[in-house]
Amino acid sequence: MNQSIRDAEQFVKENLGQDSTGHDWYHSDRVRKIAVHIAKKEQIGDCFIIELAALLHDIPDDKLHDNEETGLALLDTWFRRNNLPSFQVREIKQIIDSISYSEGQTVLPSIEAKIVQDADRIDALGAIGIARTFAYGGKKGQLLYDPAISVRDSMNKEEYRNGKSTSIHHFHEKLLKLTDMLHTDTAKAIAKERHQYMQQFLQQFNKEWDVLL
Repeated sequence: MNQSIRDAEQFVKENLGQDSTGHDWYHSDRVRKIAVHIAKKEQIGDCFIIELAALLHDIPDDKLHDNEETGLALLDTWFRRNNLPSFQVREIKQIIDSISYSEGQTVLPSIEAKIVQDADRIDALGAIGIARTFAYGGKKGQLLYDPAISVRDSMNKEEYRNGKSTSIHHFHEKLLKLTDMLHTDTAKAIAKERHQYMQQFLQQFNKEWDVLL
C-alpha cells in the first residue's frame, strides 16, 4: 500500500476516531471502499486520487470543528506531512471542496469528484444512513420528530445547517433525494436497495408514531 494512503488512514483515525456524529474513521473507510469499488467497476478515474480524497473528505468539514479555518488548517497539516505533487494536492482539495451536500448542486470538477460524492452519499443511505442520522441528531440536540414542523424544500447552507428541523425531517429534506442525485450506474444500483430500506423504515416509524396497532 502507498505510504500516503497509510498515513491518511492514521491521520483520520487520530482526528476523527472519537467522533460521535457519524463522521468517524469507519465512515471515511466505508466511503473509501465504496469509491474504489465504483471506480474499478466503472473503469474510470484515478484510484489513488479517489482513495485519498475519500479518506480525507471529512477532515476539513466545518460542522466537525469550531470554524471552517480550523478544519482547512488541519487538512493542510496532512499535506505538509506528505510530499505529493502540487497537481495531486490541487485535485484532492477540489474534490473535498465540492462534494458536500450543503454546497448545493455545484458543478463537480472531475469524474473523481463524482465518484467520491457518490460514495459519500451512499453511506448516508440504508441501515447505516438511518443510524448515522440519529447519531448526528442526538449529538446536536435535535428533536427525534415533531409533526408540527414543516419539511423544508429548499435551503441555503446556513438554513440547512442551523434551521429548525428534526431527525425524521432529515430523511425528507435530504436522504430520500440522494439516489436521484447520483452520477454513476454502479452507485445507483447500490443505492436502490438502501433507498427502499429507508422508505420501509419510515413507513414503520409513522405507524408506530401514530400508534396504529
